[in-house]
Amino acid sequence: MAAAPDLAGRSAFVTGGSRGIGRSIALALANAGANVAVNYTRHPDEANAVVAEIQKLGRKAGAFQGDVSDYASCEAMVAKALGEFGNFSILVNNAGIASRGNSVVDTDPEEMRRVVSTHAFGSFYMSQLLIPQMRGQARGDIVMISSGAATGLNARGGPYNMAKTAQEAIAATIAKEERANGIHCNIVAPGLVETDMGTRLMKARGNDIKTMAPTSAFGRVCQPEDIADAVLFLCSDAASYITNQRIPVNGGGF
Repeated sequence: MAAAPDLAGRSAFVTGGSRGIGRSIALALANAGANVAVNYTRHPDEANAVVAEIQKLGRKAGAFQGDVSDYASCEAMVAKALGEFGNFSILVNNAGIASRGNSVVDTDPEEMRRVVSTHAFGSFYMSQLLIPQMRGQARGDIVMISSGAATGLNARGGPYNMAKTAQEAIAATIAKEERANGIHCNIVAPGLVETDMGTRLMKARGNDIKTMAPTSAFGRVCQPEDIADAVLFLCSDAASYITNQRIPVNGGGF
């Protein structure tokens, strides 16, 4: 039996860490021994609640407000977080927003800019700002939280499809550039997950996510903790020889 992941002595930065998948990732990393910086944009109370949970585990934690789609905001947030934590050897680019489900012809160009900026530019900015200080550490891990949308490329998902595809391109590029520096870069690609975003998506399609368990893989809808488990694996010693990989967490795509 493999040993439980041990991240003691490491610090992680989780974007969009106040709710949903990000919250579960932050808590999973902390449970494995990591100190965690929790980024949020508009929900300070929820971010502070996650911080409090992490601190109860005996780990260092802090909440950092910042808009990942804005470089200056990322720069200020990273500087503040590094001032408090000293360094980060784990970055989880999780922050994301949904698109509105319009066709390409009917999509507002501002929506395209906003969605792509959050997922793709945000992942680029945060990686660029944190990679230099990762290079001097024993190991670095960057995990992109992508989506099945990057391969499904379904109709009426132009902004989101484009954003996630670009995010995955950044991940592959970083993996190749930084392998010699001991930095791993991998992708976790969820399918439908029972979060606020997933609930809204299904509601827009006329479905109630709470009733979908019987027709879902393994008799249940994917939970945020399922995504967190994949991230934890990728940051652990069990994945010490893994980089530039994409792990779909979708119950086999059913």
